[in-house]
Amino acid sequence: MKNGYILAVDQGTTSTRSIVFSPDFKAKGADQQEFPQQFPRSGWVEHDPEDLWRTTVETARGAIANAGLTATEIAAIGITNQRETTVVWDRRTGKAIHNAIVWQDRRTADACDRLRRDGAAELIASRSGLLIDAYFSASKIAWILDNVAGARAAADGGHLAFGTVDSWLVYRLTGGRKHVTDITNASRTMLCDIATGQWDEELLQCFSIPRSILPEILDNVDSFGITERSILGAEISIRGVAGDQHASLIGQACFEPGMMKATYGTGCFALLNTGSERITSKNRLLTTIGYKIGPEITYALEGSIFVAGAAIQWLRDGLGIISNAGQSAELAAKADAQQQIYLVPAFTGLGAPWWDPSARASLFGMTRNSGPAELARAALDSICLQTYDLMHAMKGDWPEASLSLLRVDGGVSKNDWAMQRLANIVGVGVQRAQSAESTALGAAWLAGYGQGAGLNRAALPRNGWPAKALHLPPIPNGTVRSSGDGKLPCVRRFNLPRTPNDVRAYARIRSQR
Repeated sequence: MKNGYILAVDQGTTSTRSIVFSPDFKAKGADQQEFPQQFPRSGWVEHDPEDLWRTTVETARGAIANAGLTATEIAAIGITNQRETTVVWDRRTGKAIHNAIVWQDRRTADACDRLRRDGAAELIASRSGLLIDAYFSASKIAWILDNVAGARAAADGGHLAFGTVDSWLVYRLTGGRKHVTDITNASRTMLCDIATGQWDEELLQCFSIPRSILPEILDNVDSFGITERSILGAEISIRGVAGDQHASLIGQACFEPGMMKATYGTGCFALLNTGSERITSKNRLLTTIGYKIGPEITYALEGSIFVAGAAIQWLRDGLGIISNAGQSAELAAKADAQQQIYLVPAFTGLGAPWWDPSARASLFGMTRNSGPAELARAALDSICLQTYDLMHAMKGDWPEASLSLLRVDGGVSKNDWAMQRLANIVGVGVQRAQSAESTALGAAWLAGYGQGAGLNRAALPRNGWPAKALHLPPIPNGTVRSSGDGKLPCVRRFNLPRTPNDVRAYARIRSQR
């Protein structure tokens, strides 16, 4: 019987990280490598698929070595990945026919606009739970088929395969024997019916994508194949796969309906577990598959914020008022509390619930007495206020949700001042993950749960999730949260629109001021 060590591969947007976990899910060894970002044109973002593959193999080998183990001691592999990023390859050669088109890429925005004008929005939203946007995979696949010479004919002949990054890695790890994906990654393509968890023919027709190029959809805990011995030094079962935000939901043990997590990196992704109930958002949130472990699909509401940690990077790189991220908290704590300065951090437009790429960043309330400390506080406040907007929208979509606790992870969650401020503003307890590796931990739990043999399943902390720190909000006194309708006075000072129809007017007005 193999030992119960689990290898988790976390393939991200800028780097690949592999971690070996012990049977009780403690990190024992890790390795990480960055890889180049490619920007061939304005708004285009690409990765070389071979870089994704190479860094996966090299970090996996490195993590095993750093744990003092050999590949024969690894019981199973779990994979988590950047979502929506699109790879199309030739089955005959195993090589990609174009660079991977990254989730951030905007080249298909015009094609998405045409779909909206053609009236496809209702069909796509009702089946996939998503808004029509270049962010998701479907329009990226269509672009590759239409712009790579001979691609359409090769696809029609059954020679091409599409996959999100998880699918590409599994295909390579198994020597081309398995063309599969998991249900969470499939749910981010605009091609999957989230009610059934299967590909939808009408959605495929919207984008003129042949069914033959798509992978088989599996549950998050399933048999994804066995690695070729020559790659890592042993044949190892791949037993768990999930998109990064879904793996984080699992890694933060948000297994019960009403539990919510927010991951703060460059941006912020917040997911609210809605259980077996598929909530249709009226507030421009996404309805997505949270995970599928067992017979039933668990759904979630998702809100995406484009700028979270990026606001702190702006303080450092754009304004030069801090030299490292940690200094933002020290500076913000010195701010004059009587000054009310607000940053709308629309450096790349506004995400949920506004969804307006034309909005531009703005600062309000500055005086001659405003300085670096007030700017630092405004930047950190902007992260908290955007989170409030997401929670407000989620509560509006699902009034039954208690939203009494917010679990957080990611780089910004290490900022004690910001997390206490977040608790004050959203008005609920903010609980920080004990491990900074919630995403990889989620992938490890899936693989360990799937493998079973020799593993301590009791380590899945459905109820007793260990928190590193718990920041409770003070008793509301009207200075941060209004004692009336619960809306923040500072949000009202932005004069932000509260209906989607007002968003473009807001963006236009703010960009002109």
